[in-house]
Amino acid sequence: MAWTKYQLFLAGLMLVTGSINTLSAKWADNFVAEGCGGSQEHSFKHPFVQAVGMFLGEFSCLAAFYLLKCQGRRQSASSVEPQQPFNTLLFLPPALCDMTGTSIMYVALNMTSASSFQMLRGAVIIFTGLFSVAFLDRRLAPSQWLGILITIAGLVVVGLADLLSKHDSQHKLSEVITGDLLIIMAQIIIAIQMVLEEKFVYKHNIHPLQAVGIEGFFGFVILSLLLVPMFYIPTASFSGNPRGVLEDALDAFCQVGRQPLIALALLGNISSIAFFNFSGISVTKELSATTRMVLDTLRTIVIWAFTLALGWEIFYPLQILGFLILLMGTALYNGLHRALLACLSRRWRLPTQEGEQERLLGDDSRTPINEAS
Repeated sequence: MAWTKYQLFLAGLMLVTGSINTLSAKWADNFVAEGCGGSQEHSFKHPFVQAVGMFLGEFSCLAAFYLLKCQGRRQSASSVEPQQPFNTLLFLPPALCDMTGTSIMYVALNMTSASSFQMLRGAVIIFTGLFSVAFLDRRLAPSQWLGILITIAGLVVVGLADLLSKHDSQHKLSEVITGDLLIIMAQIIIAIQMVLEEKFVYKHNIHPLQAVGIEGFFGFVILSLLLVPMFYIPTASFSGNPRGVLEDALDAFCQVGRQPLIALALLGNISSIAFFNFSGISVTKELSATTRMVLDTLRTIVIWAFTLALGWEIFYPLQILGFLILLMGTALYNGLHRALLACLSRRWRLPTQEGEQERLLGDDSRTPINEAS
């Protein structure tokens, strides 16, 4: 069935804003500017400040939710209303997971390439699948187990590509290895977040935009408060800022003041995450969760192409193999092969089982509420 103009707009918006989200974060990392007190020029390495900005973008999804709510009232619709009351603190545990996982990923993004960052995030399906079996009593299909095994193989290939590639002074081999491991560690935490959301949040039928906004509020407030003790926690050269502390927010603001393009990159990150969450939820609703997964895969290709074109990284053929293996594993886990077989059966008029539709884990309504940048 042909897509409408609105559906094409949503798909394009998700692809563009999702790509901008990672690219703008990496763009900010590439800037060099003076800090506070006339300190020497240094790279903009402030992952926790960037994470605060991302949660601000998620928090803004509440505005979109209330706009839809007002529109629904005018049209006598109640699709955005929860079926039963819920406690806002219900979102605190997944918000803490989101805050921790996102912060770790922004730290890792300083250490590795944007393409490897995006590819290694595919590890989330491994831990989501295992945790869903352990804590949600879900039974995975054989194709999903096969998808997990293939994804593990793809992660190994991507890791080998990073190990065998040449590294410059900005990304040393030890940093790249640490960054890759941190990304995978972050996916464990993100998988816990998804399981918590499904176990405690979905049963209340809360609108995804409201869920993203509430989690963004908790993440923004808590992480903003944590910037104060981070200002005094010494980490030597690991942090990359002149004072050698876990996060120097004042240094970040000074660098932004001396290099306005950093502010533009941060604004792109904040705004893109809000539109990305909105468009992703809308794509799932208007099209399907499988379409959302395909667009997210295309986002990896766009990010990879842009980083190569901008000279942020060098092309290595082994990355193609790793990406294709990851793509195959993700497609199997998310059931894309069933949609492909259904499409072929319609083309060749083959018999199909009734009710077999394209979906992620058996129900489009149970897609992850929130996706990290």
